[in-house]
Amino acid sequence: MNQEPVNTFVKMVRIGSESGEENEFILYLRYLFVKELEAECVIDPHGNLIARLEGKSSSTKEPVLFGVHADTVKPGKKIEPVLKDGIIRPQGPTILGADDKAGIAELLEALRTAERHPPLEIVVSVGEEIGHLGSKNLDRSLLKSKLGFVIDTESIDHVVIGGPSHMRLNVDVIGKAAHAGMNPEKGISSIKAAAYAISMLREGWIDEETTVNVGIIHGGEILNAVPERTNVKIECRSQSHGKCLTQSNLIQEVFLTAARAAGGRAEIQMELGTTAFRVPEEARVVQVAKEALTSAGVKPKILTSCGGSDATSYNEKKIETIVIGTGGKGAHTTEEHIAVEDMMKAVAVIRHIFEELS
Repeated sequence: MNQEPVNTFVKMVRIGSESGEENEFILYLRYLFVKELEAECVIDPHGNLIARLEGKSSSTKEPVLFGVHADTVKPGKKIEPVLKDGIIRPQGPTILGADDKAGIAELLEALRTAERHPPLEIVVSVGEEIGHLGSKNLDRSLLKSKLGFVIDTESIDHVVIGGPSHMRLNVDVIGKAAHAGMNPEKGISSIKAAAYAISMLREGWIDEETTVNVGIIHGGEILNAVPERTNVKIECRSQSHGKCLTQSNLIQEVFLTAARAAGGRAEIQMELGTTAFRVPEEARVVQVAKEALTSAGVKPKILTSCGGSDATSYNEKKIETIVIGTGGKGAHTTEEHIAVEDMMKAVAVIRHIFEELS
């Protein structure tokens, strides 16, 4: 068994890089890319690392984008990975960080062992887990690529060609405060109004391509007062941009109506985080991924997803980009793990992509 990608991955996950705290890890990667790959590296004003590599035994001049992200979710500090029976897991009560450090380690191993590859633009983004902040703010003029691959979905056989529109709704329900023991009848409970609105919403899968989730509720300040303010945070995702807008407007109307019915009011802010994209299945980038998976002995599954990724940002920047897998399992949980065998399959897939595009 080739231990090099495992050793690289273990070193990476031991460097904490929760969203907003990626700088140490970005600097480590810059050092690694310069030392091992002789890459030309820059860190942009938003903290993204852009590494440019010349082609290796390649006949093409066109660069290809490979995107990964540096940040992890919490708890992502003091991670201690353990390898047992071919599976890498966290020893303590933390995530493992395979999302997305497995993707970075696999890309690096593919570069170490590839006989050839096209000119490459590698972007290690920051803030991916909190709204794709790094890739969204990346200056398009820094990149020349016209097609790209983001290594950031779990299943090795998945080729993700579409992503969702993502709307965030921040709702403040305003009622009226009153003493809960002396004159509760003079108050208007913002919690009750918010709860009524939530009970009227459909959550989870609305249809085959649209989801709604009430994620955060905060209401009231003290126990002996009718709560005047309640804040609710909701998200809506859909692979159809029109459905995302329609469903978000419906959520807004439900809260406005429920608040008015209770005698209060609602103030609602909607923020569109991403706009849905879909790369045609016949596009070259998709066909290359399918051929690479098949060559590595993996049957490809072409799909769209309601999960977000940096691919959305790159497609908005007119870089035709899809998402391929790392082999990790249980992302965003303390049960996260990855099989070494799957890591090696991912490395083989990336090498095949290099071959197809060289």
